Amino acid sequence: MTQLPPPYWSTSADELLRRLNTTPKGLTAEEARQRLAEYGPNLLKPRKEFHALALLLAQFKSPIILVLLAAAGLSFFLSDPADALIILTIIFASALLGFWQERGAADAVAKLLAIVQIKADVWRDGSPTEVPVENIVPGDVVFLKASDKIPGDCLMLESKDLFVDEAAMTGETYPVEKTVGVLGADTLLGLRANSLFLGTHVISGTATALVVRTGRDTEFGKVAERLKFRPPETEFERGVRRFGYLLMEVTLVLVIAIFVINVALARPVLEAFLFSLALAVGLTPQLLPAIISINLAHGAKRMAARGVIVKRLASIENFGSMNVFCSDKTGTLTEGIVHLHAALDVEGAVSDKVLLYAYLNARFETGFLNPIDEAIRTHRPFDLSGYRKLDEEPYDFVRKRLSILVSQDGPHLMVTKGALPNVLDVCTSAEAAGGARVEIASVKERIQKHLEEYSAQGFRTLGVAYRHVGDVLRISKQDETGMTFLGFLVFADPPKPGIAETIGDLKRLGVSLKIITGDNRLVAAHVSGQVGLETPRVLTGSDLHLMSDEALLNQVNAVHVFAEVEPNQKERIILALKKAGNVVGYGGDGINDASALHAADVGISVDSAVDVAKEAADIVLLEKDLGVLVDGVREGRTTFANTLKYVFMATSANFGNMFSMAGASLFLPFLPLLPKQILLTNLLTDIPEMTIATDSVDREMVDQPRRWDIAFIRKFMLTFGFVSSVFDYLTFGALLFVLKAGTEQFRTGWFLESVISASVIVLVIRSRRPFFRSRPGRWLLLATLLIGGVTLIVPFTPFGRAFGFTPLPAFFLLVLGGIVALYVLAAEAAKQAFYARIKF
Repeated sequence: MTQLPPPYWSTSADELLRRLNTTPKGLTAEEARQRLAEYGPNLLKPRKEFHALALLLAQFKSPIILVLLAAAGLSFFLSDPADALIILTIIFASALLGFWQERGAADAVAKLLAIVQIKADVWRDGSPTEVPVENIVPGDVVFLKASDKIPGDCLMLESKDLFVDEAAMTGETYPVEKTVGVLGADTLLGLRANSLFLGTHVISGTATALVVRTGRDTEFGKVAERLKFRPPETEFERGVRRFGYLLMEVTLVLVIAIFVINVALARPVLEAFLFSLALAVGLTPQLLPAIISINLAHGAKRMAARGVIVKRLASIENFGSMNVFCSDKTGTLTEGIVHLHAALDVEGAVSDKVLLYAYLNARFETGFLNPIDEAIRTHRPFDLSGYRKLDEEPYDFVRKRLSILVSQDGPHLMVTKGALPNVLDVCTSAEAAGGARVEIASVKERIQKHLEEYSAQGFRTLGVAYRHVGDVLRISKQDETGMTFLGFLVFADPPKPGIAETIGDLKRLGVSLKIITGDNRLVAAHVSGQVGLETPRVLTGSDLHLMSDEALLNQVNAVHVFAEVEPNQKERIILALKKAGNVVGYGGDGINDASALHAADVGISVDSAVDVAKEAADIVLLEKDLGVLVDGVREGRTTFANTLKYVFMATSANFGNMFSMAGASLFLPFLPLLPKQILLTNLLTDIPEMTIATDSVDREMVDQPRRWDIAFIRKFMLTFGFVSSVFDYLTFGALLFVLKAGTEQFRTGWFLESVISASVIVLVIRSRRPFFRSRPGRWLLLATLLIGGVTLIVPFTPFGRAFGFTPLPAFFLLVLGGIVALYVLAAEAAKQAFYARIKF
């Protein structure tokens, strides 16, 4: 029996490199290409490929279409081969139309997603290079730094102060320290300090690691495979599904009833069956998936032109219906370029010693890059040639401190910098002016007063402390005790120019802004006032600790600023806002924002964000600018409005026409339209609707958030379906009793009125305004005119005769034209009355 090799965490690095046939300098590009073909992309589920043949076949997945194809095939052998061929031709033409549009939409989306691809730093061909994470393969050697996503299950080769967030894998709240080494084969996953796992991310430090497993072969991939993870259904997807159920119910009842009645009237069973199925096709908006894909892809392209990349198309509706946007203030409301305003001692006087110690701390830290340390390093450089770094205790979001151990001449020095309250917690003394050391209790009131003064002026304030630790060479969190408070670091980050106007634009769009920040409440309140949030109500992290979920739910809508918030409280705030009935957007770009981005209805990040935040986001802004967000919201609402237009069209004129035809078949001695004529009618009316994605949208449709409302759609369908049916029966009466039309003339006249009225009515119901005051998009107007012209010509062509149509006298055409004109006016009057009575 062949013995399995030991697991990678109990294998030396050299042995594992040999086993994976790689080197410390990684793979060549050719080796990586071959392994990618062997192992597949580094994805938890296969990428959705849009192969042309598969996309074409998908156009026929509707059960109604499949049954109709079978029935047409049966008709080919049993009755009329010519009619069956015509029916099959129309079905395939409709499928090709949907295929062509959906393929273009899929290509557009793929290009957009490539813009915000997450990449990893790897060795390829002996030099560092950036590679998309999905192209990482076993045997790759990767570089990791703070905020990076772990691209696979890895063995550590080198590390420096590396801490990893493994909450997604182990549930462990605190970051886990990782070190190089060999462990026992039976070491539990949570104790594998030499291993890194896909689905986790680096909090601080750096490392080089060897990728051992990728995709579904990883520990995270095995869990995902067992649980079959699926993204939560969005409000948009839920609305589409419920709308589909509504149409299915109506169609099923109507089709069964019509088939039974036609058979009872002794009409040929196959003809009655084909007629019923053709009616079902007419009633079912089989192009809805294509229309939705086209609309969303077109909207995504327009949003990309404004600097907004949509990663998940279904999130566009949530983006448009968002009525609360939560964001940090730094870089969003403020310029995001932090400046060190002053380094001050306990008395509030400028201090070079405070500045030097802060510089030591910032210069030697190796955690994640942040604007605070960059501001210290660039404010005033010091010569540190006499200092040597010995150790570091990285910053984390619980301690909110960073400690550095350095040596010079004499005892080793530990310098700690961080949030002022957290630094004071580990101090027992303070250094007064002149170097004298005093009890911390004697100056705490003075320190607090200074903090309030600086915060009230909008400054962010950190604390600096130190302790001489003798000849100690390593430090830990436990060494942060008995320290001496040295002074303050005061930072400035002014509001962005024009930000108050941008917030006003959001408010006018029905989106209220809520600030969630870890900053001091006074700083947050000051900045909030500067950017136009009048008398904001502030809730702090300590307040949240004392509040039950029910109490938070009752207050969350009234609070504008959440300050001094801990990372794990962000998700709680988002969930409370959602439970309070809001559609919540959350903007985040940091390591600690991932859970809140997942919790929000729409997670919004920026292209410069850390990998873990960008991956969690539904939408990525190419600039960290609320102005870009405002443009994106408008485009999102435009996209949703155009999608709803198709729904309104599919449930008004088309529904009315099919319902009328079903009713007419009960009292006419012949079918009002043959199955092939119904399918042609459906195909022609679909063409203008395919251009709806390019239609212009009235301002009032984007001024406020809107959501799916099935009850409203049902009322719309009944109202405008009834109006359509009234004029359909008027057409029947005119053809039978005024014009004395024969069978072929009746069908031709009904075909002309049906197609032209259904096309023209689009121009009425596409807007709440009177149709002559709302200009349609150019392509929609041209398509409507084109279909109207083609429909009038069809009866005079051999093509029309093959469908059973006949040319009509001019008087017939004038009467039908008058009926269409009256229908447009009646629909306009019904629209005004409908929107006056029912709000949407």
